[in-house]
Amino acid sequence: MADLRRFAINQITTRDWTLEQAVNGYARQGVAGIGVWMEYLDACGVRQGARLIRDAGLFVPSLCTSAWVNIADRAGFDAAVAENRRRLDAAAEIGATALVVVPGSLATGEKDLPAARSRVLGALEQLLPYALEVGVVLGIEPLHPMYAADRSCLNTFAQCLDICRRLGQGTGIVADTYHCWWDPEFVPGLRQAGPENILTFHLGDWLVPTRDVYHDRGMVGDGVVDFGAYRAVLDEMGYDGPFEIELFSKFDWWLRDGDETVAVAVDRCAPLVGERQKAPC
Repeated sequence: MADLRRFAINQITTRDWTLEQAVNGYARQGVAGIGVWMEYLDACGVRQGARLIRDAGLFVPSLCTSAWVNIADRAGFDAAVAENRRRLDAAAEIGATALVVVPGSLATGEKDLPAARSRVLGALEQLLPYALEVGVVLGIEPLHPMYAADRSCLNTFAQCLDICRRLGQGTGIVADTYHCWWDPEFVPGLRQAGPENILTFHLGDWLVPTRDVYHDRGMVGDGVVDFGAYRAVLDEMGYDGPFEIELFSKFDWWLRDGDETVAVAVDRCAPLVGERQKAPC
């Protein structure tokens, strides 16, 4: 029987399922955890969502995502920070380890990328004391550079690791193969971060060709990412945290029945997500 104790499915993978359907569907096939999305949690109600997750016995590695703070005017920026405090509260309520930080990038009409990055850092500095208060870690996730103008100005592993070092306790890394497989500093960065600072390890393959830069992530095994090599590095480091598959797939997996998607995800990921193999004596 597959060892799925460290395995979670990020619920965007089964986009058309409600939170209740995802909780029940994942648990039904032996998946131990769920990465929750804020939109689905709001639709369900935070308290009700927390009860559903708790009753199913699922762990929650992440709540996705932070609200964008790519707003140049002060009132709008302050409102975005306040919304992120609400999301930290929601993450604490459902028992999520981390709120995944996807902060946006350039404000409307802006071309100053360093200014956007400075604004994001300022927002994280404001949020960190509250994150520490409620016991939720700010999960800094490097997003592929193709998103640098809009979804996130945090784009390399080294950049995100530097932010974690600057901010300190209450921050950690969300590592994602889809976003980082290309980065020559990905593996060195994992080692520099250390297992204690990697909050969750996202699994998603890079398809060739990629037909849509946002909505065409591949199921594990369908693309060019060497997952076995990354698992070997994580084992060598002593990483014992969660693995979480996260697929945006408008051409394929979002068109399929959710139970089929979960079954294939379990089959493909099971060899990668079991307990860490001990080195021989």
